[in-house]
Amino acid sequence: MIELLNAPAPDTLDQLLATLTQVAPLFDAIPGLVFFIKDTQARYALVNQALAQRCGFKHKADIVGHTAEEVFPARFGPLYTEQDRRVLADGRQLSDQLELHLYYGNQPVWCLTNKLALRNQQGAIIGLAGISRDLQSPQSTHPAYQKLGAVDAYIREHFARPISLAELTAIAGLSIAQLERHCKRIFQLTPRQMIHKARLGEASRLLLHDLSITEIALRCGYTDHSAFSRQFRALTGFSPSQYRESHR
Repeated sequence: MIELLNAPAPDTLDQLLATLTQVAPLFDAIPGLVFFIKDTQARYALVNQALAQRCGFKHKADIVGHTAEEVFPARFGPLYTEQDRRVLADGRQLSDQLELHLYYGNQPVWCLTNKLALRNQQGAIIGLAGISRDLQSPQSTHPAYQKLGAVDAYIREHFARPISLAELTAIAGLSIAQLERHCKRIFQLTPRQMIHKARLGEASRLLLHDLSITEIALRCGYTDHSAFSRQFRALTGFSPSQYRESHR
């Protein structure tokens, strides 16, 4: 492993994949983690077993060579591929983006997604690597859990209206920096992400019923239909109407 870390950047994606052959099985053993490497055409070049299973495939090889839009349901796959192509186009890194994924069977899973461009020694992009980690249960053993538990409960009760960081720091008795740090440690989320998760979680539940999207937006703390749709797409990859249709 140390030799891999100290090795110079490979010239091609194939060379990189060759160096990962021995350690790739480790990614199959990590629960709640999706791992993948893609080529410059956004096609899967290496995946772990968790990704294959969640997309309804028995073998990892069934995914290799395909893009996300060929693997995921037709309504959502193109949006994931579009995200990949943005990373490949400008090398912009995606860090801890909260996302609600729909895997095989339309099972919703909250994840934190990271994607980064892979470069050779000359700095040219040769592919991308990514991971999506399932949100884990809060760390109840953390010394600040009781204070942060009160913050979480407050968010879940009041998400239908604007919530300021000042309100949350007052509840926890912490500074903004302390609140941010402890929320990341205990919930794996920033306070803002906790608010978005509470709102979008309720919205995804209400979308299974016959309420109008405008009414759902207002019930979940958004000022109008368009603001809600933008936020929903940012966190889930698809519009509220697409999400609703996928469950019918």
